[in-house]
Amino acid sequence: MPGFRVGVDIGGTFTDIVFLHQDGTMHTRKVSSSVDNYARAIIDGISQVLQAISCDGACIEEVLHATTVASNAILELKGARTGLIATKGFRDILEIRNLRMPRLYDLAWQKPPPLVERYLRVTVDERVNVHGGIDQALDRVDAETAVDKLLAEGVEAIAVCLLNSFANPVHELMLKEIITRRAPDLPCCISFEVLPEIKEYERTSTTVINTYVMPIVTRYLATLREELDRSGIAATLLLMQSNGGLTTAQAAMQTPMHIIESGPAAGVIGAQALARALALPNVITFDMGGTTAKAAIVERGEVARSLEYQVGGGMMMGSRLLTGAGYLLKVPAVDLAEVGAGGGSIVWIDAGGSLQVGPRSAGASPGPLCYDLGGTEPTITDANVILGYINPAYLVGGALTLNPDKARRVFEATIATPLGLSLAHAAYGAHQIAASNMIRAIKAVSTERGRDPRDYALLAFGGNGPLFAAGMAAALQIRRIVVPPSPGLFSAFGLLYADVEHHYSRTFRRLLHSVNPLELGEVWEQLARQAVDQLKADGFSPDQMRLRKSANMHYQGQTVELTVPVRNGALDAGALADLAEAFGQEHERTYGHRAGPEEPVEMVNIQVVGRGIPERPRGPRKLSPGRYANEGRLPARLAYFGPQVGWLETPVLHRSDLVTPCEGPCIIEEYDATCVVPPKAKAVLDDFGNILIDLL
Repeated sequence: MPGFRVGVDIGGTFTDIVFLHQDGTMHTRKVSSSVDNYARAIIDGISQVLQAISCDGACIEEVLHATTVASNAILELKGARTGLIATKGFRDILEIRNLRMPRLYDLAWQKPPPLVERYLRVTVDERVNVHGGIDQALDRVDAETAVDKLLAEGVEAIAVCLLNSFANPVHELMLKEIITRRAPDLPCCISFEVLPEIKEYERTSTTVINTYVMPIVTRYLATLREELDRSGIAATLLLMQSNGGLTTAQAAMQTPMHIIESGPAAGVIGAQALARALALPNVITFDMGGTTAKAAIVERGEVARSLEYQVGGGMMMGSRLLTGAGYLLKVPAVDLAEVGAGGGSIVWIDAGGSLQVGPRSAGASPGPLCYDLGGTEPTITDANVILGYINPAYLVGGALTLNPDKARRVFEATIATPLGLSLAHAAYGAHQIAASNMIRAIKAVSTERGRDPRDYALLAFGGNGPLFAAGMAAALQIRRIVVPPSPGLFSAFGLLYADVEHHYSRTFRRLLHSVNPLELGEVWEQLARQAVDQLKADGFSPDQMRLRKSANMHYQGQTVELTVPVRNGALDAGALADLAEAFGQEHERTYGHRAGPEEPVEMVNIQVVGRGIPERPRGPRKLSPGRYANEGRLPARLAYFGPQVGWLETPVLHRSDLVTPCEGPCIIEEYDATCVVPPKAKAVLDDFGNILIDLL
């Protein structure tokens, strides 16, 4: 049965596999992530599905992959031994950073260690001014000495970032030529090719990160390709980018900085496709897995994107005020807020006697107590088992049998008794604390962005998202909740609806009223040619290419930019006036005010996004989920809904049972997730197979 496209998403606990046929037939599988070799879990999961549907690898047309390999290399400081060549006087820019502090009054906070140690950072005596003029020419002997010093130290990759090279890259190109000649096989990145934009720290950090993970990502993708070929799967391999677009494996090897946060982006792209199908213009996405919970926003059918984000900075909230905790990447990315709250998040009591949840997680190994795989600390999953929300005999379609007695025994001893609470009250308290932590993420992408959550539907997915969604929606006064089919594998599902995209940018700093339209148009055309050339290399014909322009702008004197789309058509004085007005409207929507006409608007960077449109639509209109377990009537069980309501005998349903509307409380059990519908809520199945929950 040819025609399957496969989405693969690696999470901290599980690796999710989704097979989608062009006729709408869908098959899914969830397998434990193989941390020592992520490719092994991918091949195992795909093989299990192929065996279940009696097909071989020839039936797969594409493998679309979201991976955590690059982000893990950064978080664990296991990237390549990287050297950095900088302009004289800028050797310590990775340590000085931009002086942003995530916690202003925490004297014990320490910056994360630089990805390049100081002895591997060398400088050259050169100077290019902001206009591109050469104030101090780079001496070739000086350049060769710097390169030779790093090579003598045995570096595995070299990053080059010189002052103002975005305006004139001649010195960086000289260093690249020397490195290539002296060490042809050594990975090398120059900032002009990675990020030709203003701001020295941001450009240096992004270039270093790209260089640091390049060998790791290259080896991983090469290994995965070999494993696929060995399994008889000759399908095209595409990678999800942090910005929500797909890219080829070859392009990802050259610019791995674009796939750092690929997994979270995939779910948001799937939510965008689903929201369009349901004619829901405004949606807040909520993705809760085993280790983290993430929120994003789809507004008027478009995904919100940030201009930069940080890796390893705890709560990931785009380019918000309290930044500086992680490693900065100045690349476009889906605007996500993330907290360390997942099913595996550990429940503990702090020194002050207060109940806490996360950010530490039991992960895939040893996992929660109830997995009975060696875990010793209680987790949110254990709390939900105690509360009756999770069926101990039906996790992952019954493939994983839980030990609820162990969860109750340890939770009682380590949490409930020390706090002087009943077991149910302690478990519900942990559940509520986890929910409040995740509400912070939703507020970060909504109220902190000038958006009212009550104007949005909540689209919940991930293995634990549907379990928490209704309670969180009630706290935020959101009335409508959507739970898509296969919610626990929805990020992998979202991969199947993404398009190939390539993002290009360049600094073009001018006051908008003094911009020469011809000069601006020429620079935009240069970026457009880059996008067209890359899409052509990807195999797209001219009629399959779509280009989208945008600009980063701010009022003169501001340091943070807003992104404004640029309409198609002639670039003239009228178009620039429309651009200024669009910026004013976006500033007012985001910050609640706009300046008067006398306040000059400054353009900082311009961007072009090139998108490749496939010959046939990415996804079918309707889905036909495959089944891995027989559906029979499920017994009701007691579930706890807080001290005011207490324990209630709660019906347990299959998703298909909701063809007939059901008022809460009820629990919907599926292969990959559990959905809890509390009292004072109503659930029904729509024509697309989504569970629609309305809070009464």
